[in-house]
Amino acid sequence: MEKYPNIESRRFSELRRELGYTQAEFADLLGLNTTADIERGRTKITGKVVMELLRQFEINPLWLYGHSQNKYQRNTVSVIPKMVTVDAAENENMVLVNAKAAAGYPQNIQDASWYKRLPAFDLPIPEFRNATYRGFQVEGDSMLPNLKPGEWVLARAIEGLDQLDANKIHVVVLYDSVMVKKIEKAPLAGKINLISLNPNYPPYTIDAEQIQELWQVSSKITFGVDASNEKGLLKELQESMEELKEQLRLHGNKHN
Repeated sequence: MEKYPNIESRRFSELRRELGYTQAEFADLLGLNTTADIERGRTKITGKVVMELLRQFEINPLWLYGHSQNKYQRNTVSVIPKMVTVDAAENENMVLVNAKAAAGYPQNIQDASWYKRLPAFDLPIPEFRNATYRGFQVEGDSMLPNLKPGEWVLARAIEGLDQLDANKIHVVVLYDSVMVKKIEKAPLAGKINLISLNPNYPPYTIDAEQIQELWQVSSKITFGVDASNEKGLLKELQESMEELKEQLRLHGNKHN
């Protein structure tokens, strides 16, 4: 009598059908000769196959073996705010997190008493209604030229990684730091690319599970606005061009 397939075999088979692949197509995607023996319970699912299911389809290994109800790994990542504050009238405040406070933000992310030590206010303009906003101070020069050190960004909380906009700047709260970056989903499932605007800082990849909160930048507050007029900027540009021409001329003479 043929052995009744175990739970991982049954779920593997159900998954293939749900995704709409034939046995031959699914085997090809996973680097197998066939999936028939796995689906019949005759062959165990290898670690390589489990990793391919995670990488290509974000399938939660715990679900595959019957230890979780969450089929997809992405369902386990929550990036919503862990704490909000309100004023005496029960209106939600916009908390401001300066560069110094950001160092302790990841560790105090659910500590209500810690938030009370931060400045907070209500911004009574339509653009900041019907959502949770937070202010973060920019530290470092990785987002030049768009954001300068010391400037502030006002950012809206987003509920999940499916709301990521690769054209927007985000505040990323990890378990050990707070960063302002452009972000996008990486080709590998469960991975996120963090991208700086300053070309001196190369992009790098993290696990999505490292993210505690995610905020999408909607505006910034800047100080010390440059009063240079167009004539001044044009003069600076002309001087730079003349300097470049002179450098090219001297370089050319050396090789003559």
